[in-house]
Amino acid sequence: FAGLSLYFEDGHDDLDDFGFDDYGSECDGIRITAFLDAGQDNLTPLGRLEKYAFSENVFNRQIVARGLLDVLREFSDNENDFISVMETVARMSEDGEPTVRAELMEQVPNIAMFLHESQPNFPAAFSRYLVPIVVRYLTDPNNQVRKTSQAALLVLLEQGLICKGDMETKVCPVLLDLTEPSSDDDYKIEAVAIMCKLVTMLSKDTVEHLLLLRFCELCSDARLFQVRKVCAANFGEFCSIVGQDATEKLLMSKFFDLCSDSLWGIRKACAECFMIVSNSTSPGVRRTKLSPLFISLISDQSRWVRQAAFQSLGRFISTFANPSSTGLYFKEDGTLLEVPRCPFDRLGLGFDSGGALWLALCCRDSPLSIESSMLQERNNNPPTNNEETEQTDENFNSFHYWRPPLPDISEELEMLKDQVPLQNQTAGIKEGEKEEMVVLEDGEMAGLKPVTSSQIQKVLDCLQPHMDDPDAQGEDDCTTFKINCQIQQQTSVLSEFKYLNHSSYSCPPPPSPLQNVIPQQLLDQYLSMTDPARAQTVDTEIAKHCAFSLPGVALTLGQQNWHCLKDTYETLATDVQWKVRRTLAFSIHELAVILGDQLTAADLVPIFNGFLKDLDEVRIGVLKHLYDFLKLLHAEKRREYLYQLQEFMVTDNSRNWRFRYELAEQLILIIELYSHYDVYDYLRQIALTLCSDKVSEVRWISYKLVVEILQKMYACGAHDLGLNFINELIVRFCHCPKWVGRQAFAFICQAIVEEDCMPMDQFAQHLLPSLLSLSSDPVANVRVLVAKALRQSVMEKGKDWVVAYSDELEETVMALQADKDRDVRFFASQDSNMALMDTAALI
Repeated sequence: FAGLSLYFEDGHDDLDDFGFDDYGSECDGIRITAFLDAGQDNLTPLGRLEKYAFSENVFNRQIVARGLLDVLREFSDNENDFISVMETVARMSEDGEPTVRAELMEQVPNIAMFLHESQPNFPAAFSRYLVPIVVRYLTDPNNQVRKTSQAALLVLLEQGLICKGDMETKVCPVLLDLTEPSSDDDYKIEAVAIMCKLVTMLSKDTVEHLLLLRFCELCSDARLFQVRKVCAANFGEFCSIVGQDATEKLLMSKFFDLCSDSLWGIRKACAECFMIVSNSTSPGVRRTKLSPLFISLISDQSRWVRQAAFQSLGRFISTFANPSSTGLYFKEDGTLLEVPRCPFDRLGLGFDSGGALWLALCCRDSPLSIESSMLQERNNNPPTNNEETEQTDENFNSFHYWRPPLPDISEELEMLKDQVPLQNQTAGIKEGEKEEMVVLEDGEMAGLKPVTSSQIQKVLDCLQPHMDDPDAQGEDDCTTFKINCQIQQQTSVLSEFKYLNHSSYSCPPPPSPLQNVIPQQLLDQYLSMTDPARAQTVDTEIAKHCAFSLPGVALTLGQQNWHCLKDTYETLATDVQWKVRRTLAFSIHELAVILGDQLTAADLVPIFNGFLKDLDEVRIGVLKHLYDFLKLLHAEKRREYLYQLQEFMVTDNSRNWRFRYELAEQLILIIELYSHYDVYDYLRQIALTLCSDKVSEVRWISYKLVVEILQKMYACGAHDLGLNFINELIVRFCHCPKWVGRQAFAFICQAIVEEDCMPMDQFAQHLLPSLLSLSSDPVANVRVLVAKALRQSVMEKGKDWVVAYSDELEETVMALQADKDRDVRFFASQDSNMALMDTAALI
């Protein structure tokens, strides 16, 4: 009520006009709707609302606008009164004072939610009265009112409070008018921004029919670079909404124009949304058109554009990922799993490529389900004789159905096989052509017809589209096998001529094995991100971006191409910047899933071991996912880390208690990976040490770890080890000279009962007497937990065996109920089904 004091300072002392006279001088207790209360004017509440809503005093009108939600609540019981209030609101929206209009618009989202909750009584009130106000304020001459209206509109859409009809007939038409070429520049820029923000909240049909063509026009706005920049920044959202067909037919040409815009800020925005655009295109467009376009951005003259492009490079590469080839996919919760085998997978129809790292992929129905059902029927009803097997339909062939047949290269092969004396062939060869001759090993050219590399390339070009054809994944296993046999048979002859005799003809050496999953230029640029020169000319943190996206790139390339990334990964793992190593440490468990157990053991375990000895900032990365990594190792390799777990107790800064807390949480998970003997020998001591930590948060999570260890002992039938552990707990905690240790014992006892860690008769025999002895502890906080343990757990879950200790238990509980401490009496008297107080509050 800052304005209230100003109003009084101006000499206004007619408090009764506001209806505030009954509330004293304490402003905090004043209701905004106090003006509705009966006063000396003998007006009804609606009359008083009318009076102040259209008062000559601006402050009166502001107060009414600010209190509209409460006003509606007070009149919501009577439909006629409610409609009168809404009509008053509609009239108030035409107030000439901008502050009043802004105050009213700030209340619209809250009013809309109230109307939504009261929809059975007022189904059309929001659409009839408030939506027109929001739309009209989008063109308000006052900047503050427009901004408030835009913010309110976004909130209404996010909450789903504006129906599709209102969006299509009321909101979108106004945005289209404001984005006309003749529109005012300021209005146009604001309208483009709000339109781009709305697109993700609208349906595909609405965007396509109403906004898509206008967006394409705005992308080419030659006069206002601000408009083009907004379009570039939101280009990916439009692509993801309208889908592949519209993206390739309408939006792709605009994207090319924006990527070559004269302003570097627009090109930078394109680089930042490149991955989303790529996900909205087909694999062919992604490879043949977007890849060269991205290379142009990564080589841009502007450092800021190059920086954004390199930051997006790994994400763009990940759009080439295909679960059918990588064998992995992401669930919605982010878990990386192997692709499940299903009938569609057998045909290679289960997945689309693109964005595998960033999107959760799953099997989908295939449009070729007819063919799959035919194959299934054929498998279920095999032919009965060979003649029937040999019969084929000339009009239909499953191989032809999927793709064109392999070209006939028999003539070329015959040409290659045709061997004639070398001396008859070299006579007419020019000096410049000798470098292209292909010969066999050790220069054995006698009796062979020389073949130039261009001739071999011609043959390979005929085969290459069929060897890497992405549309060829539809064949069944049998057809695929036949195709591979044909390709291998046709290329086997070529392999004889592919060896280059370097000593005789000085030909360049054969290139190292390359991958064919992504365009090689993209991979080369990605691998160059570890080059120190890049950090100087592009981005000082470029290596960190490389490390961040490496799991996605590895997933895209697959296990078979890990050799392309291995050196880069090792370089990043030894980078001088700890942030780079930290990034790898946080994702090494995901990379282990991608690479499999053999590559993990060979290439990741050494790096993992190095991270264990690194700075705490790096070690925390492997610690947070220690369980996830260890479970991927073979048992014998995993057991080696039992000796190193103790090292996590030592940190660079002893005050870093969250490190020890994380260790306790991980140990709770790790217990299942080891035998009860290993748990007892190695994890037990770590748990007991953590239970004595100086920080209470670490101690309490460690008590849960102790309970899990005890449960492991008894679940495996190791009762002797369990009893030894119990005796150790009694000595260490029940007889602890510090009250926190004795309190911990009571908590552990309660958790043991609740988690059914051991037979209750064993608990009664070995733990209950010690627990009862703490009922007379001098510290009230200890007695509180004893009361809780007895009343909420022991007496509730131990009904069958508690009879033997009923007298002692009854005496203990009665003593606690008469305790001098109020909290002890409360918990000792509390029924087990009552709400429990948070244990941490008692510490």
